[in-house]
Amino acid sequence: MHEFWSSFQQLIDPEMLLRSGGFYVVLFVVFAETGLFFGFFLPGDYLLFLAGLFCSSGLLDVGITTLCVGLIVSAIAGNFVGYYFGLRTGPVLFKRPDSMLFKKKYVVMAEEFYHKYGGAALILGRFLPIIRTFAPIFAGIVRVDFRRFALYNAVGAVLWVLTLTLAGFYLGRRFPQIVDYLEYIIIGFIVLTTGPVLYTFIKKTFRKSN
Repeated sequence: MHEFWSSFQQLIDPEMLLRSGGFYVVLFVVFAETGLFFGFFLPGDYLLFLAGLFCSSGLLDVGITTLCVGLIVSAIAGNFVGYYFGLRTGPVLFKRPDSMLFKKKYVVMAEEFYHKYGGAALILGRFLPIIRTFAPIFAGIVRVDFRRFALYNAVGAVLWVLTLTLAGFYLGRRFPQIVDYLEYIIIGFIVLTTGPVLYTFIKKTFRKSN
């Protein structure tokens, strides 16, 4: 059990992933978080930022262009897999019992977000954990037009990857010493990315209690 938790902690530790796994592990994590329903716990946002940061400092042995293109392709492919999964198994998901890796409330959360923002939810949702994983699955469940989905998928992937990865890359170039403050960067990203989701959840819970 101790070995399992140690492996799990390494899996969700972006710094460990980058230092030990490198480029291809980063690609897989981005693909899994955006396409596989059990990937919602993976550290997508700050992994992209740290990938750009490590690229600028030479800790990640790959060029920034290759890094960005690879991440965009992985993010797009992940959402296509999520869409197809929702298309084929959507009704079954609502009958599936809750587990550590899946909860129906995540799909419901993505549904509410989609109804509020329409197709743009597939772009905006890229920047929100949990929504990022389940928005394409819900799009498949409700059978969003595939060409429309493909457009939103590509735009969202490009904006998400370039915004966070290039921010890390250029900050690393401008302030090389920032690498010494990775813990604070990760905490900051956790607050920024989970804050809106927690606020929505608390607000919804408060409304139900009244």
